[in-house]
Amino acid sequence: MDEWLDAALNRSVRLAVTGLSQSGKTVFINALTHQILHGFHGAGAAHLDLLTQGRFNGSRLLPPAAGDAAPFPYEQMITSLTAPEPSWPKATHGLSEVRLALRFRPNGVLRSRLNKDATLALDIVDYPGEWLLDLPLLELDFDQWSQQVFELCQHEPRKHLAKAWLQALAEVEMGGPANEEIMQRLHQLYTTFLRACKSEEGGLSMLQPGGFLVPGKWEGAPWLVFSPVRPGSKGGQGSLYAEMAERFEAYKQNMVMDFQQAHFARFDRQIVMVDLLSALSNGPARFADMQQALQTIMRCFSYGKSNLLGRILNPRIDKLLFAATKVDQVAADQHERLARLIGKMVARPSNEASFLGVETKTVALSSLVCTRTVQRQHEGRMLAFVQGKLKNQPRDVLLYPGEVPTTIPTADDWPAERFQFMAFEPPRLGGIQGGVLPHMRLDQTLQFLIGDKLG
Repeated sequence: MDEWLDAALNRSVRLAVTGLSQSGKTVFINALTHQILHGFHGAGAAHLDLLTQGRFNGSRLLPPAAGDAAPFPYEQMITSLTAPEPSWPKATHGLSEVRLALRFRPNGVLRSRLNKDATLALDIVDYPGEWLLDLPLLELDFDQWSQQVFELCQHEPRKHLAKAWLQALAEVEMGGPANEEIMQRLHQLYTTFLRACKSEEGGLSMLQPGGFLVPGKWEGAPWLVFSPVRPGSKGGQGSLYAEMAERFEAYKQNMVMDFQQAHFARFDRQIVMVDLLSALSNGPARFADMQQALQTIMRCFSYGKSNLLGRILNPRIDKLLFAATKVDQVAADQHERLARLIGKMVARPSNEASFLGVETKTVALSSLVCTRTVQRQHEGRMLAFVQGKLKNQPRDVLLYPGEVPTTIPTADDWPAERFQFMAFEPPRLGGIQGGVLPHMRLDQTLQFLIGDKLG
């Protein structure tokens, strides 16, 4: 009886957190961890049942689990956010994890009558969005993947960024004998191209293979040294083409499948973070690229067991949240518009995932609020501005960022300076006494992702 009771009152959830480039997942994990450890004290949690019902009885950090995930550096990063001159923490690389225990009074009739607290062990797993983008590679062969890469490189800004790699590739005879020096050079040029795509200036999201950018524990593996080839390339056994095709297959088996089996297949809940506002500001080409990356990601969750990829991935994720981040960059009257926009962008694959038993939701959130909305008269109209501190600016500025579209924009919807959403610096918080970190909708996020486990 005691063992059954302990099992009923002690639960665990593995919450996976990932995001497209520059989405703010590091700050999200910091802020979410901080809010849980401080019970959302002073920060507002009107949508988190555990707190509004008065059933929360404390939380604490747990020791890191054994495995290949590094401990998430929460203490170090929260210090940089709450310093007298705060700064954004550096992005994490590879796989990391923070473990928390939440103690609470159950609200079920039987459990409440037992008069015993329950405990939820929450493992928050941080992994690169590029690794999620890699999972659909499992259904592609080397030629199909190379064809996809070359199709992307026909358009700017990739066409310009890929120039050095494409030129070097054109000078190589793929049917010739395998040569390690040539493969190293092509690999380095292609990796440099991917890094340029990922940079703030590049602003692109569709980055494959992710292991070239974030190799994790596989860094230095010989099968990581390859490159896409020109469409139509061929070569017999022992050729450069054959060796690179073989390494592509080894990459899928060693890195992609290892991540799937050791981690992806064990996730219970998933949040995917997207910086839609930056994508809008960066123009139609980068916005379209972000759309393609989102669609690729959704394929990991919307395949049934009758499909090859679905059988390979075999996820047990039953709740999936897509979050449009940094919503504090726009005025309060634009928040719902941003939530509607990301909802429309993932509507069809979300419906397919729901049909297969995955509960999906979208939200517009801010992990750490850096601005406030200010109403001002402008040319006879009352407009909503945002006020906050921009990088390298000595004091707060007042900006009118414009409106977020409610429908997916086309290339013609980018007139000059229509979308000018600026990134702000973190506010001065005066240390962490009291644990107050201002947020937007972290309580709703937590309620959706684990609220049912806190009942």
